[in-house]
This record gives sequence, C-alpha cells and structure tokens, in this order.
Amino acid sequence: MTVRHALVLADGALDDPAAIERAWPGWSDEIDLVIAADGGARHATTLGRRIDRWVGDGDSISAGELERLAAEGVRIDRASTDKDETDAELALQAALEESPARITILGATGGARLDHELGNVWLLAHRGLSGRDTTLLSAGTRIRLAGTGPVDLGGRIGDLVSLLPFGGDAARITTHGLRYPLTDEPLMSGPSRGLSNVREASDARLVIGAGRLLIVETPVRL
Repeated sequence: MTVRHALVLADGALDDPAAIERAWPGWSDEIDLVIAADGGARHATTLGRRIDRWVGDGDSISAGELERLAAEGVRIDRASTDKDETDAELALQAALEESPARITILGATGGARLDHELGNVWLLAHRGLSGRDTTLLSAGTRIRLAGTGPVDLGGRIGDLVSLLPFGGDAARITTHGLRYPLTDEPLMSGPSRGLSNVREASDARLVIGAGRLLIVETPVRL
C-alpha cells in the first residue's frame, strides 16, 4: 500500500482537535497511517483514530494499555530504555519505513521539558525527511523546515509567519505576500529579524537561495 499521509503521535501536549482544525483546515486529509510514540498513544482516542503501530520504551504508558493495544491488533515495537533515539524519533523512523508522501507530527510541543520540545523541532532536519512534506503541528503553531528553492507560504491572511535560519545563516531570500518583504537578502543566525512577519496574500511564497529556514506559522485567531 502506498502511504499518502502518516500521522505521528508524540508524547507532548495535544490541543483540542476542533481547535487544530480551525487553525489549519484540512490538516488531517488523507491520513492512512498512525504511529504512536510511547505515551502519545493516548492522543489516538481524543482524535478518534486507530493506531497502526506503537513504538517506544514503555516508560510513559501502562502495561495494561499496551496489552489492550496488542489485543486490538496494533503492532508493538518495544525498545530498550538505553537507546540513542527518543521515542518520537523512533516513531518517525517507523513512519519513514512506509515512504509516506506527507508526515504530520502532533504532540511534539507543549510538554513539560523544553529539551524534548527542541529535540522534536530538530527532528525536522532528519536525513530521511529530505524533500518530504513534514510538519510539526498544534493549534497554535505550524512548523516546517525548508531548504533552497521555492517554498509555498499560502494560508490565511493575517496570520504570523516567522522565518528563522537553521544550522547557520541563510542567504538570497525573497518573499512574496508578506507585510515585511525580503528581496534577495540574508537572514543571519542570532538576530531576530525574521520573527513575526504577517501574511498579506493567501498565496504567499518564499525563495531561499542558500541555507535553511524554520518556518513557524501562528494563527492570530482560532
């Protein structure tokens, strides 16, 4: 089966599904694979989704819940607690085994630990995601990582769009449809120039000449 859209459920906070839909209409279109990272399995019920595969070391889920998932036919991949990857990374790797065209990660932000939240953002730079449509999503934030070339920034007029250089400076950046334009200009690591731009056209777009940018979008209303 060709997987169109894989959903990864990490163990962070999950917003009300209705709020996510209001912020990002159509975000869940064509989901045909759901992978839970350890305690992220609890989000499936809230979302009304069936889990296809569970991965993790089991430190954030009860033995009884794992038994229930196994009884329902969910594939269980138990990992050692002594491992190099987070459970969220293991879930992402599991999704990549199916070569999905698109990946959305929920529960990756808003948890109790900032280091895990930042680590989840950094997962967007995973080698396996190169050229793949991958998004970290919550009701209040949509995060993508973009490299050189044209990038679609389309969406709701008035929402905030921040452009943050990732892994070094970014250069020759040109934007269209944002309130504060860039025309073949750099964004440097350190200064906050790329924060809090505003989308003024529903078909806004961006061209990156060199480097990479984190694209962080924030709805101004839900």
